[in-house]
Amino acid sequence: MSFKQKLKDFSELVVFEHTIFSFPFIFVAMVVAAHGWFGFKLLILGALAAISARNFAMGVNRYLDRDVDALNPRTKNRPSVDGRVSLNQMRLFIAINAIVFVTVAYFINSLAFKLALPILFILGIYTVFKRFSALAHIVLGISLGLAPIAGAVAVLGDIPSWVVVLSIGVTFWVAGFDLLYSLQDMEFDIKNNLHSIPSKLGAKNTLLLAALFHTITIICWYIFVRLANLHWLALLAVIIGAVMLSYEHYLVRKDFTKIDRAFFTVNGYLGFIFFILVTLDVALVNG
Repeated sequence: MSFKQKLKDFSELVVFEHTIFSFPFIFVAMVVAAHGWFGFKLLILGALAAISARNFAMGVNRYLDRDVDALNPRTKNRPSVDGRVSLNQMRLFIAINAIVFVTVAYFINSLAFKLALPILFILGIYTVFKRFSALAHIVLGISLGLAPIAGAVAVLGDIPSWVVVLSIGVTFWVAGFDLLYSLQDMEFDIKNNLHSIPSKLGAKNTLLLAALFHTITIICWYIFVRLANLHWLALLAVIIGAVMLSYEHYLVRKDFTKIDRAFFTVNGYLGFIFFILVTLDVALVNG
């Protein structure tokens, strides 16, 4: 097998293109913390931290979930299941990304280095958590919610209040769209005794809870804008975020086959629009 094909298999293993969910908010925090441009060093280190952290989390997920994935028609063709990526290759992939993440944290600052292993622990427990608790959706949210905190720590060596609120917003944003995404596997989870909120509460209540989570998200992002002393462009980002999340819920409620579109397209654009508008807000004020 060619090197190019193996890279493609690993990219499919971790669904590399979905790194877009973690990238925007780590850089939102870095821009706000630095009051503008934070330098090429932190740009590179921040990108490496985001990529290696997500690769580690997804690698652990695919490694531990391969038995369940083999039973699910939606996931049975994943590289971790069909043998394109072997168990030893997955173990090596997980270890390399963990080492990269800790090394990058060391070169950022002392607080980042101290937090590196606890962050990896949180990123790794999602797969185990969902074997015994429906709260795994929240754990997944926390995993991505750590991204803004990591961004602020990289720039400031500290955790200001505005980034905590931003991170809580990201946590409920991710948990909310994971609830919607999990509707696809509701019947499978029930049949295989897997713990998920859709399998416990049903589709109707899951939709209501996801809407509540996303309402909390918008409230938190509004508070973030106020605490960070941002202005009208950042407020516009929050308003657009609210509209896009409403559209996401409209798509899913109208037709469950639209879940992929809602999950990937809408949320992907939301993160980047939020980042662009907050960056413009900071740039115009400091320009």
